[in-house]
Amino acid sequence: MKKIGVLFGMENTFPGAFVDRVNAMEIEGIQAEFVHLGGVHMAEPSGYAVIVDRISHDLPFYRSYLKNAVLTGTQVINNPFWWSADDKFFNYALAKKLGVAIPKTVLLPHKKFPPQINERSLRNLQFPLDWDGIFEYVGFPAFLKPHDGGGWRDVFHVHNREEFFHAYDQTRDLCMTLQAAVNFKEYFRCYVVGQTDVRIMPYDPRRPHEQRYVLDPPCYDDKLLKRVEKDALTLCKGLGYDLNTVEFAVEDGIPYAIDFMNPAPDADLHSVGKESFEWIVDKVAKLAVKKAQSSDKKHDLNWSAFLAPSSKKSSAKSAPKKETKKKAAKKAAKKG
Repeated sequence: MKKIGVLFGMENTFPGAFVDRVNAMEIEGIQAEFVHLGGVHMAEPSGYAVIVDRISHDLPFYRSYLKNAVLTGTQVINNPFWWSADDKFFNYALAKKLGVAIPKTVLLPHKKFPPQINERSLRNLQFPLDWDGIFEYVGFPAFLKPHDGGGWRDVFHVHNREEFFHAYDQTRDLCMTLQAAVNFKEYFRCYVVGQTDVRIMPYDPRRPHEQRYVLDPPCYDDKLLKRVEKDALTLCKGLGYDLNTVEFAVEDGIPYAIDFMNPAPDADLHSVGKESFEWIVDKVAKLAVKKAQSSDKKHDLNWSAFLAPSSKKSSAKSAPKKETKKKAAKKAAKKG
């Protein structure tokens, strides 16, 4: 029996619906359940073919457990090694390299450093910082936000230098980014599952949190929606995430990717709405089953597969051709 587990925290609607959907498929040899664990023995199998991770970003014990599970053959959605290494500033840089529109963004030094850090530890850091150059590049209004945060925590909307420094003084020892604001007309939050399926959900970040999904949206231009879908897939394939949400703010018809490091995205029935909830549950269940069915195959744990898949494939394809040419040359020599 191959088991599919879901590891979760306070959420109530998705985990149970996911388990029920997988089991309702009645696929022989596959069963879904809530993950149950205690003390974790090193290098011992978890007992799960697949685990859907909804909580390890908040609990280091779970994250370490999942890494051990991957080491012993479990496929985890999403890969805990890459998730641990990722951050939003890197994502912005990668997106730009991939040709996705990104607002101008600058990574900033911490306002306050940990107690063990002193002036001698900062000898590589420019001081004073070229604030004028930074503000000229990014412009105002802008958003000051953590380089790896989530849930709109510690995010400040600033309109001038004074507001920026007032906000920056409140960021404690967080590493922050300053990003140009997009004067958006349309805003989308896209669910991406398996790096293949996209559900574009109209969204309004200006509303109260529980009302941000727009359940009665207007009609949108097909060309815009196609670009949003294409860019969402490009980003998730580039990052290697099998489950993610990508947010786009649209200004003058251009979708700017604002946030796309959400490997445990909101999937609550009461916030995303019934139709989107059913879509999410169905797609994630099918993805988990597909992974469980392929769990006997050996899976590459090399992170370079996420960051440079094309070069790896091209080198693998070119090798046989070179070998064929050598064989041809030898045959020709023998005939001569």
